[in-house]
Amino acid sequence: MRPDVDGRFWLNIEGKGFLGLGRIELLEQIGATGSISAAARKMGMSYKTAWDAIDAMNNLADEPLLIRQVGGRHGGGTRLTEYGKRVTRQYRAAEHEYQRFIDVMREQLAHLGLKEPPDGWSFIRRMAMRTSARNQFQGKVARFTEGAVNDVITVDIGGGIEISSVVTHEAAQSLDLLREGREVQALIKASFVILCEDVEGMRFSARNRLCGIVSRVQPGAVNAEVKLDLSAGRTLTSIVTMDAVNEGWLKEGGRVCALIKAPHVVLAVSD
Repeated sequence: MRPDVDGRFWLNIEGKGFLGLGRIELLEQIGATGSISAAARKMGMSYKTAWDAIDAMNNLADEPLLIRQVGGRHGGGTRLTEYGKRVTRQYRAAEHEYQRFIDVMREQLAHLGLKEPPDGWSFIRRMAMRTSARNQFQGKVARFTEGAVNDVITVDIGGGIEISSVVTHEAAQSLDLLREGREVQALIKASFVILCEDVEGMRFSARNRLCGIVSRVQPGAVNAEVKLDLSAGRTLTSIVTMDAVNEGWLKEGGRVCALIKAPHVVLAVSD
């Protein structure tokens, strides 16, 4: 059987999957319907799956992709920002060029009359890093403090938000983290994110304290998933007990803070 050339076009940011056809179609449907739930139905996906995709995109984007509108004459909704519209247009233009490239490769194989791809035949692909951590933020090293055994690396993830991580000195040197401006990803498991009320004067031992607005509470049999909206479109996910939810202070629209120990923040690089 004669080989064919095919592929899927993805845009990655520092090795992390940012935009693919499914996500672009979701954004386009949101732009057309003004509703995340309506867009999810048209895409044949659950509302939660749609929101998870949006959160993943916003956490890697330079600017928010969506704006949520509450109330108003037509009852609120969601619309694409100008940045979101520009991203979808640029993706479609890049996808068109990618398809032209695939067509050229397909024609070259046909003209060669090959039954197998020639030795050394390869295609340039940037592989997205896969991880089980729910929270993944793209950022740059803002500053660092070296120690005898461990170093503290502070990462700027945009929107005035900084996250500190404690890593071994050996790891910091191996990953080239002791350099301001170094591109990194901060990975945090949802179970490591502790939520608390935003109380003035509260003392805590965790190095990271990020405050925001609860956007979603997804109850489960034992635990609940809580989404916290930070600034600049960044979103933080936490897993909490249903007992905490039933206490009544974790409500959508309420302001809470997330406490994260620095050793629980894993740093990753793509090179």
